[in-house]
Amino acid sequence: MNSQAGAYFITICAYNRECIFGDILEEQMRLNRYGEIVNSEWLKTINMRRNLMLDAYIIMPNHVHGIILISDFDSRSRGTLQRAPTFEHFGKPVSNSIPTIIRLFKSSATKQINALRGTPGIPVWQRNYYEHVIRNEYHLSEIREYILNNPLKWDLDSENPKTLI
Repeated sequence: MNSQAGAYFITICAYNRECIFGDILEEQMRLNRYGEIVNSEWLKTINMRRNLMLDAYIIMPNHVHGIILISDFDSRSRGTLQRAPTFEHFGKPVSNSIPTIIRLFKSSATKQINALRGTPGIPVWQRNYYEHVIRNEYHLSEIREYILNNPLKWDLDSENPKTLI
């Protein structure tokens, strides 16, 4: 089984890198209400797509890192992983493409966060996102470690606005 062809490392940043999802306290991420919405929507992603699996992920104060695995089978049965489409045809959504998955996740989280804070139409996320195809077990292991250790390195993280001061 060539499982690496369908593994993607995703990073999604908050609009203007604003720290709105919680705080790092004692080297651990503490989600606030907005971060809880993001967490809930990330986890709902697998309920909506039977051939999707979520691996390691972390919600940071102003960004999200996660690994998404897309297979050609129902995640509750057997089969092989294949590379999902990473583009859309003529701007039209392609089911189970990374852009479609991310757009729906961001849209749902934005709607709920804006309802909670009373700010309809205000952006929650940067326009784009970062995507990297994970090609082998070694890189998968490295990326998992990076994700899980991200809160420990927040003081040095380029995404941390305090490091820019």
